[in-house]
Amino acid sequence: MNAARVCAIHQPHYLPWLRYFAKAALADVFILLDDVQFTKNGWQNRNKVKSSSGATLLTVPVRHTAEQLINEVEIASPQWAAKHARTLEMCYGKAPHFAAYWPPLRELYDHPWTRLSELAIAQFRRLCELIGLEIETRVSSAIPTQEEATGRLVELCRAVDAGAYLSGEFASDAYLDPARFGAAGIRLALMGWEAPEYAQLYPRAGFEPDLAIVDLLFNEGPRTLEILRAAARVTWEAAP
Repeated sequence: MNAARVCAIHQPHYLPWLRYFAKAALADVFILLDDVQFTKNGWQNRNKVKSSSGATLLTVPVRHTAEQLINEVEIASPQWAAKHARTLEMCYGKAPHFAAYWPPLRELYDHPWTRLSELAIAQFRRLCELIGLEIETRVSSAIPTQEEATGRLVELCRAVDAGAYLSGEFASDAYLDPARFGAAGIRLALMGWEAPEYAQLYPRAGFEPDLAIVDLLFNEGPRTLEILRAAARVTWEAAP
């Protein structure tokens, strides 16, 4: 096990927010947890962008049943893609870096996606490329595991040869069992976050924190990764 190799794990999300990418930016390998239960009315199929009137919600319509896994959730209709593309063009067409970054993202809206996870995973990988984040990405459904909860996170870290696990502070308080990592010889790091301020369009609408990553990318371009890393703070738990 590589003690210096850091793993972060999170469900795939559509247009993830800044904190999501900040966690990825601090890791060596990012596992997209696609085979856990889909959260109805959560953020796995939606996020906010900024329009002239403030935060605007973009939602991918989905068809799902109770206890269905994320990678089983189907997109309900194809009309959403053209609508979202038009909204992004209207919201960010005048952003300083829109012309440079939009074409490779626009391609994804022309693809006939049928499952939410496939869209979200492809989009995450494309966005990593655009912000200059070189990171190994894996999908949890392709990694055999036997345990649940913290035990499964430990198994996933071992599967990718990671000697450290990066978690958000909330997860640590809510459901993680730090002792399980220690017993497995895996160090636990906790990421705190303070939403950064940066140049945004529509100043009359006020600054909107923690929007989808495209807001930062279209406005700050090459500085995106630097801004993300500067807004995060990492605290290491005691070594096992």
